[in-house]
Amino acid sequence: MEALTTRLDLWLVSEKPSDDQPSASELPDDVWEQFTRDTERDIRASAPKEPSARARMVTERLRRQEERGELPPGWRTGPDPLGTNRRAGRRRKLWAVLGVPVAAAVVLVALKPSLLPGDPFGPDGPGDTAASPLPAETAAPTAPPGGSTPRTPTLDEPFAGSPALRWADGAAGIVPPEAKAVGPVSKERVAQALELTKRLLVGANLDPRTVRGARPEAALAVLDPRQPKLLDDFDTALRSPSERNDPLTMFSRFDPDEIRPVGDVVKTRGRMTFEQGAGAGVVVHADYTFVYPVTRADGRPEVARTIVRRVIDVELPDPTRYRVTPGRLSVKKYDEEIGNSACDVHDGYLHPRFPSDDPGREPTGPAIDPYDRSRGIDDGGPCGTVTRT
Repeated sequence: MEALTTRLDLWLVSEKPSDDQPSASELPDDVWEQFTRDTERDIRASAPKEPSARARMVTERLRRQEERGELPPGWRTGPDPLGTNRRAGRRRKLWAVLGVPVAAAVVLVALKPSLLPGDPFGPDGPGDTAASPLPAETAAPTAPPGGSTPRTPTLDEPFAGSPALRWADGAAGIVPPEAKAVGPVSKERVAQALELTKRLLVGANLDPRTVRGARPEAALAVLDPRQPKLLDDFDTALRSPSERNDPLTMFSRFDPDEIRPVGDVVKTRGRMTFEQGAGAGVVVHADYTFVYPVTRADGRPEVARTIVRRVIDVELPDPTRYRVTPGRLSVKKYDEEIGNSACDVHDGYLHPRFPSDDPGREPTGPAIDPYDRSRGIDDGGPCGTVTRT
């Protein structure tokens, strides 16, 4: 208050009234009091204030940011309307929530670009999807696999341009589900049934001796000899194949005098399920597709692919209730669909067509995608056309 009085006194001294201005002593008391109140208010408003500690800290931080060129855009502008601020706030929250997974995805794709769908870097670039195998199939697909970059298979890259490029190799693609007890069937017997089913599939479709045309002994050894009609039919088909007795209904075989596999890899994809069978047995349902890259036995380097899908139901019965061989499977049902093999040759071997082959009899059946595992097996209609191999 002392500073205020001093300033007021100085003002009164320095201000000399003109001839037409009244002096302070001539002013009415109420006017003088109003003048004093107004002057005191103005002096208080204009008096310098000591900034708080927080204000000094913020000012210093902004000064340093400005020196480093780090000030946020528009930091000096006035506030936006309330509605804009609310919308911006929601956007910031959204980006904050998504920012972590998006940043992680960017880093992951940078380290492994093959995770991107398609082939973003071209067929020979780092986007080769061979580096990102598909996870095991645990449920029926809802659509055929996506289109792949058209490429011609070669001896070095026999699966180039095929959806099977990302499938598992051979027996690694046959992944039984976790065994669990079903009804009176123990977990151990379920596990045994699943393992025997895998052995049957491997012996019938992946064993190199079977694929090269030999008798599929490993697969036959899994089947119950007390199911004689079935084994008799297979023996007849292997010994004297015909349209009626065709071993290809169960086994994948190429004529070694005509065809040679390319490399040691057959691509495999599918799944198994299981349920309680009759009595205390367990039934396993298997649905698998196998892709075979092959070339001619005469040494020409051209590569073709044959695609075989097999759907089979087998049962491991309870040997205490049925006259069966313990540890052997009984076949309940089996079916197959073969893509890129001659329809009118019944010698017990698969006969793929190569791009350079002369055109033969035109197929009359429907066009089928042999990689499409979302549909059921064809019902055995007329010879059709595969849309891709």
